[in-house]
This record gives sequence, structure tokens and C-alpha cells, in this order.
Amino acid sequence: MSQRFPIVFLSMTLFAVGAMESQVKIVTDLAYLEDAGYADDKDKLDVYQPSEAAGAPVFVFIHGGGLLQGDKDQQGHIGRFFAEHGFVTVCISHRLSPLVSHPAHAEDAAAALRWVAENISDYGGDPLRIAVGGHSAGAYLAALVALDPRYLRDAGSSVDVIQALVPISGFFWVERLAPSRPKTVWGEDEADWREASPGRYVSRHSPATLLVWADGDVDDRRKESRDLAAALRHAGADRVEETEIADRDHGSVWRRIGSEGDATGKSVVEFLNSVL
Repeated sequence: MSQRFPIVFLSMTLFAVGAMESQVKIVTDLAYLEDAGYADDKDKLDVYQPSEAAGAPVFVFIHGGGLLQGDKDQQGHIGRFFAEHGFVTVCISHRLSPLVSHPAHAEDAAAALRWVAENISDYGGDPLRIAVGGHSAGAYLAALVALDPRYLRDAGSSVDVIQALVPISGFFWVERLAPSRPKTVWGEDEADWREASPGRYVSRHSPATLLVWADGDVDDRRKESRDLAAALRHAGADRVEETEIADRDHGSVWRRIGSEGDATGKSVVEFLNSVL
């Protein structure tokens, strides 16, 4: 595989939310694991920097796709939107099934977060103000690495690097979903499904959390978010918020972030500004 080097360019963007126009510096294809050499550059991440960022809050975003598809390269609107609103934004890739199975996806997410904690100050971010979020399966991975301390610990970091969690239309109890999904993702053992479920690891030490879903999400997916919010509150977590986005479905709640009238991005920005 040919070696790829980070690409740096400037993007002039204009967003309906906030109506701000400024330069966003984008650095692509940074390796978060040294010499991993994953197929299709799944060991890479992109950084979107606000203009003249210095000590800015950080938002790490994980793509959806059922752990079977998706890539950081599809998240450009996410990176630019949150950078325009003051966040050094990091969009990551991770390995996919069927080439790998759980826990490889979560291990990659944890490795990327460790890289962010150790390196984001070089890109204008504050390593003491990091939030992690994602859409769909990315929301699942964000919750798993934020709530189960084993993944970041095994990556050589700590769950304490995460100050906020923002899952968008996620799922949090794998045993509810795995029977209908390819067995290459979580395997066939129900005990492994339960072990892979973020909802099992809530505690009073869980980070500030905003759960977001669409009014057009299927009933089971809306229930997943409401159940995680209830579990966090029952465990004594300090701050748990939830919001349902009107006139959106499972795809458009992510796809239309930053578009005219978008309530998803607005809700996330307001939450992150209040906790980071």
C-alpha cells in the first residue's frame, strides 16, 4: 500500500446556523496508530480547526454504518459545521466487519481518542475539554468507550479524558439488536452481546451526556436513547439531557446537520458550550 501523507487545506464555508463565514483548516489522513497499516486507511482521522484556534474545545465524531460500512471521508459537513462553531473537530475511521469483529471497532475508537488526548493541542485543541459523539453505530461506539473504562485503559489512556458524550440515534443494548445483525459483528454468544453493551456500564461518574434522536427513528431506536437516559439518571450521573429532533428520520438527523433550519447541530453546539 502506498504511503499517504496529511493533506492541509482551507475551506471557506457559510452555515445557516449562526450565519458565520470564516476559514476552517482541514488536516486529513493523520494516523492514530503508528505503523498499523489498516486496509483502506481505516487507521486515519481528519482534523477540522476553527480559524486561529488556540485552546479550543474538542469534539470527536464517529461515523455510522452498522459497523459494516462508513468512513471519516463522509463526515466533512460534520467537521466543518462544528469547527465553524468553535470546536476543533476530529472525524475518525475504524475497521469494519466482516474483516474484524467486536471488540476491534471499539479498540480503534479508543486508540483514536488516545491520539486526540495526546496530540490535539498541536491543532489548537484543549486536551482537557474533549467530547465524543457519533451517529447510529458511531453513537454506540462513542458510548461504549465513554462508559466502559476498559477500552481507553487498554489503549494506554483513561476514560477521564472524555468530558461529554453525544450519541445521535444510537443503540446501547447489543443483546436487543445482535440477533438480527450479521454474526461477524458481535459473534453468536449472548454473554458477549451483553458484555459489549454500553448500557451495562453507566455510573455516577459517567460524563455529561446529551442523547439525540429523530422523531422519524423507529420505535426501538427511540427507546434505546430514552432507556440510556433513564439508566444514567438512575446511576446518579450528574448531567443527562435528551432531545427529539422534529421532521427528521434516522439518516437525515445526521445528514442535514448544518443545513437551513437544522435543530440537531444547534442542540449539540448549545450542549457542548455549556459543559466544555
